[in-house]
Amino acid sequence: MTPDHNDLWFLPLGGTGEIGMNLNLYGHDGQWLMVDCGVTFPKPGRIAADGTVHHRGEPPVQMADPAFIADRRDKLAGLIITHAHEDHIGAVPYLWPLLQCPVYTSRFTAEILRRKLAEFDLLHRVPIIEVDTGERRQIGPFNVQWLALTHSIPDPNALMIRTRIGNIFHSGDWKLDDNPLVGHGYTTSTFTDLAEEGVAAMVCDSTNATVQGHSVSEAALHEGLRDLIAVAEGRVIVTCFGSNIARLHTLASIARETGRYMGLLGRSLVNMSGAAKATGLWPGSDKLISPAHLGYLPRHEVLGVATGSQGEPRTALRRLAQGSHPDFELEAGDTVIFSARAIPGNEEAIEALISQLRKLGVIVITAEDAGVPIHASGHPAQDELKAMYRWVQPRIAIPVHGEAEHMDVHADLAKGAGVPRAMVGRNGDLFMVRPVPGIRRQVVETGRLGWQKQELVRVY
Repeated sequence: MTPDHNDLWFLPLGGTGEIGMNLNLYGHDGQWLMVDCGVTFPKPGRIAADGTVHHRGEPPVQMADPAFIADRRDKLAGLIITHAHEDHIGAVPYLWPLLQCPVYTSRFTAEILRRKLAEFDLLHRVPIIEVDTGERRQIGPFNVQWLALTHSIPDPNALMIRTRIGNIFHSGDWKLDDNPLVGHGYTTSTFTDLAEEGVAAMVCDSTNATVQGHSVSEAALHEGLRDLIAVAEGRVIVTCFGSNIARLHTLASIARETGRYMGLLGRSLVNMSGAAKATGLWPGSDKLISPAHLGYLPRHEVLGVATGSQGEPRTALRRLAQGSHPDFELEAGDTVIFSARAIPGNEEAIEALISQLRKLGVIVITAEDAGVPIHASGHPAQDELKAMYRWVQPRIAIPVHGEAEHMDVHADLAKGAGVPRAMVGRNGDLFMVRPVPGIRRQVVETGRLGWQKQELVRVY
């Protein structure tokens, strides 16, 4: 099955009907363009099988089945990575040998990708092409422009994918943060200009489509986190997503204000901060100390930032809760702050971790019970979605990056914002944007941890 010069297709192989393992394909004029190539982590209790991967002691991961595009890799023009979160970049080292295509991405994301590829001895095999925000590249029959948006990681980009027969706006993960603290911001005119040019379809993030209002800015978290840390009597450990460089800057500033020394606990945090330094996104004023020194400091001078906000095994916070971390042990009266919200499916693991911490006499503060903002989502709530649809004015809305409830609500929001048509589907569905919008689903389940083999037919 190959799109001809009259066809413009969208085919998600992962990330549509679920949150995680994003892998999207666009088809036109005999070729395909891949956008993102991510992983997800199995829910607690799942048994590893052929669909999982173990690598150097890491927890098992899952990714979309690449068989459809791997069988057509001679028609794959390239892979674009929109940003450096694991659910968008994490599968590249595993799947690139099956794809053998150039990879296009921004500077910070390229730095993270190179570090991943080095672990797999692929660093000098994968052609990585760095692209600046605003730049346009011709990739096969696709003319792609990288557009500035904000998210919870540096250098996220939306994409305007132009073809001879129509244009598609691919949002990636985003929010409208007027004060993102780190990296580029956004301008409204970027998106209203797209509307004047004409957008056939908008493929858009649905993660927070059920959330009313507007997402919280990263800048709004400083006061609440500072107040909680200032009154804590023992050690303070803050757990958050390791990729949130802006959150780390906020905590480094608070450490200076409260007379504490800050150290990073967990490989992903150290790796992300290293990438931020290498790409000029880590100010010299944000000083860190070796985590090995934290155990020798008075307890009231310690601010640790730890991986493990989702209750994952073998992370720094899990080891602290078990008393097996090599640098120090938590004691009664210490405080752990969860500066993150649960990803759907992780609630049980997080509750078990919190229970383990409280048995040690540790004070646990979550985003839900803090009473002040201590976490900001990186995804758009309803007001942001409505604004983006008013700016871009696509003819078709295609919700992705969400579970069924998120995408259904998103579709209704888009139609309420004036979009003539919304198309909701699942992984393996072929969305016909040109010549005649239509959709048909043909998915054969293999029964192995959600992996799918796509059997697709053309629909007129």
